[in-house]
Amino acid sequence: MRPMRISDIGEFGLIQRLAQRVTQAGVASSPPGSAFPLVIGIGDDTAAWRTSASLELCTTDTVVEGVHFTQETTPWKDLGWKVMVANLSDIAAMGGTPLYALVTLGLPQSTPVAAVDDLYDGMAWACQEHGCVVAGGDIVRSPIFFVTIALNGYTHETPLRRSAARPGDLVAVTGPLGGSRGGLEVMLRGLSVEPEAADSLRRAHRHPQPRLREGRILVEEGVLAAMDISDGLTDDLGKLMAASGAAARLETWRVPLPPALERAFPGQARSLALAGGEDYELLFTAPPAVMERVLARLPGSAMVGQVVAGEPGSVVMTDEKGQELPFRPTGWDHFRS
Repeated sequence: MRPMRISDIGEFGLIQRLAQRVTQAGVASSPPGSAFPLVIGIGDDTAAWRTSASLELCTTDTVVEGVHFTQETTPWKDLGWKVMVANLSDIAAMGGTPLYALVTLGLPQSTPVAAVDDLYDGMAWACQEHGCVVAGGDIVRSPIFFVTIALNGYTHETPLRRSAARPGDLVAVTGPLGGSRGGLEVMLRGLSVEPEAADSLRRAHRHPQPRLREGRILVEEGVLAAMDISDGLTDDLGKLMAASGAAARLETWRVPLPPALERAFPGQARSLALAGGEDYELLFTAPPAVMERVLARLPGSAMVGQVVAGEPGSVVMTDEKGQELPFRPTGWDHFRS
């Protein structure tokens, strides 16, 4: 019998396995009497621990050439923007404010210096627009290019969490989905698309926005459960439900679509919106009264389903007639076969 491989359990099965190991070893929570007690550990968008002034948040994200991007689809400056935004989006998903970033670069010796200049210009651009600082980091030689960012932030409020959705909540997203995936498809496949739509979709892929303001509004209005959409709506909704011990009904016809995606992919736009990742909109749940207030303050948001009792992590998709649609995981998983 061959040994179990990572591809057998997938990325999130591996995360759960490693979380269980550090929990069993007693190194997943604060030691007794800790001056900065851990409030949120493995399994959410960021870790969080209590300081005297606030709740400190910390997250990290890595991109690897050939896995997350290619130079043909993502110029170096845009890559710098995107890797910083991936971390900013995790802070947004907790309703927090970003502070300090540490950057680790893995560089082949043949890497052009101008490429690294452009990468840092992109990271600086994102920091300038969203109020954070590059405070240090590390550089190592590597056979392939990678960049890892660790970003911390803070919140004075109760953070948004994946584990706080409850049956009876409504499910919503903060904006249109599928544009990033559409832009990637246009570039990878060399599709003939009207120039305005193609430009819009490429911009959605290369220059996504972290929803920091929206995350803070969710907290202000009493939302408790949220995460960012980085791996695709159907997959991420399943993760949110698994963390909350609940199930969801996803009304696919309600999912908002970018107009450029509908023009470029008639008949396919909705499937791209359900499966596409790297949109970085926020997925959240709230009781109806809270949801009404949020939708009034965030008019670009849309209600897309309900939290129901059921097998934790399960998602039932329906069309506009209420008919169930076949469901299979379609989002990004590093190790799925």
